Amino acid sequence: FRSKAKTANIAIIHRFILAFLSIAYLIPFASSTDSTRSSISLPFVKRDNINSHEPNEHITIANSNSRMTNPNEEVLIDSNPQNSAEQHDRVCIIGSGNWGSAIATLVGRNCARLPHVETQVSMWVYEEMVQLEDGTERKLTEVINEQHENVKYLPGIKLPENVVAVPDLAEACDQATLLIFVLPHQILPRLMPTIKANCHPSCRGVSLIKGLDFCPDTKNPILISRSIEEAMGDDFQSGVLMGANVASEVALGQMCESTLASNFGPPADELTRQIFDHPPSFRVQHISDVAGAEVCGALKNVIALGAGFVDGLNLGGNTKAALLRVGLREMAKFCKMFFDGVEDNTFMESCGMADLITTCYGGRNRKCAEAFARQHLDEELNGTLKNDDGEEILVDPHHTNAAHEKVCEQRWQKIEEELLSGQKLQGTLTCKEAYLVLEKKGMLEEFPLINKIHEIAFQGRPIDSIVEGVIATPMQASL
Repeated sequence: FRSKAKTANIAIIHRFILAFLSIAYLIPFASSTDSTRSSISLPFVKRDNINSHEPNEHITIANSNSRMTNPNEEVLIDSNPQNSAEQHDRVCIIGSGNWGSAIATLVGRNCARLPHVETQVSMWVYEEMVQLEDGTERKLTEVINEQHENVKYLPGIKLPENVVAVPDLAEACDQATLLIFVLPHQILPRLMPTIKANCHPSCRGVSLIKGLDFCPDTKNPILISRSIEEAMGDDFQSGVLMGANVASEVALGQMCESTLASNFGPPADELTRQIFDHPPSFRVQHISDVAGAEVCGALKNVIALGAGFVDGLNLGGNTKAALLRVGLREMAKFCKMFFDGVEDNTFMESCGMADLITTCYGGRNRKCAEAFARQHLDEELNGTLKNDDGEEILVDPHHTNAAHEKVCEQRWQKIEEELLSGQKLQGTLTCKEAYLVLEKKGMLEEFPLINKIHEIAFQGRPIDSIVEGVIATPMQASL
C-alpha cells in the first residue's frame, strides 16, 4: 500500500512540474512582442547548404539543458539568427593574410561541427597572382580552393575544405550573420559600403584588427570596432578578439588563449565565443570590456618596437622585463585616459599582459624593430645616416629634422618589404598616431616610453636612448 501511495505521489509531483514548465515557457511569448528574444535558448537547424537539412540539434548556452520549441517561429526568419529555429549563423572572414588564414583553420573546423552555424565559411581574398613551385602562376583563390592552402601568406598549413576563398566581396558577404574582420584597417573604409549592402540585416561583427583610428578633427583615438559599427549603421554591433596569438603557432595547433570582448547579449556572446573556441589548442574567454581589449591590442605593437630596439642592442632579459612592465602601465593609462568603462582585470587577460609578452618576444613588430636597430647602429658608428638616394645625413643625438624623418620612414618601408612578404606593420602607424594625440594633449611627459620609441623610430634618435624611456610615471588608475 505504501509503495502504491509513493508511486501516486511521484506521479502527481511529475504532473505539477510539467504544468509549471509549460506556464513558464508560455509567459515570455504572451508578454513580449520583441522578435529578437535574445535571452532565450532555442533549438537550431544545421544546414550544410541551402538544399540540405539535418535534424534539429540543440546548442547548449550557459550550461542550460532546457529545450524549447515555438510553433510560430517561422515569422522570425528575418530576425536574429541566434534566436530563430529556422535560421543559423553564416560566417564570412574578411581578409586572408597570415592571421586571417590562421583563424580560418579554427573557425572552419568549428563551423563544420557546431549545429547553429552553416558549415561553409566564406573567406574574402584579395585576388592576386602567385607563383607555384613548378614556376607556373595561378590566382590565389584558385590555389586555396584546390589545394586548401594559402601558399603565399600561410604556406605549409592546410585549411579546412569548408573554407572557401571568394574574390568578390559582395558574394563573400552575401547574407552573412557574422563578419570576422582581419585585415589592415587602412583599407576598411572603401570596403564597408559593399559589406553593408550584402550582409544579413541582423549581422554582427568581430574585429581581429590590432590598431586604432583617430578623429581627424580632435585627434582623439577611436576604436576600430566603433568605426565599423558607424559604417554599418542600423544598430550593428562589433566585438573584438584579441590575445597572445602568433598566427603561425595558432595554425600549428600550439596551445594558446584569446579574449573575446563583446556585448551582443545572451545567447549571442556565447554562440560567438564557440565559433572561435577550439580547446585544448585555442581557448577563448569572454569579457565585456571591448575598449580595454582593443586598445591593448593596438598599443602592445608600439611597445614591441621598443622591445626590438632592446634586442638590437643585445641587452638582456632584465631590460626587456622592465620595458614590458612600464609598457603595460602606459597601455593601462592610455586606455583609461581616453575611454570609459575600462576594467583593471582586462590587463590580466590574454588580450593584455599575455599579448604584450608574446608580441615583445616573437611578433613581427619586434622583429622589424630589431632589424631597424641593427642597421641604425651600424650607421651611428660612422656618425651618419643614409637615405635611399645614398645621401649621408649627420647624426645629431639632440636635434632632428625632416631629413632624419625621411630616412626613418624609408628604412621602415624597406624592412617591411624585405621581412614581411606582403604583410603590414601596425606598430609604426599606431606609434605615430598615438604620439600625435599625446603631443596635442600636452601629455608626452606622462608617457616617456611611447615618446622615446617614437623619437627613435621616426626622429633618428640613438637606439641606446631607449633605456631613458623605461621610467614608470605615477598612475591615478588602480592598476
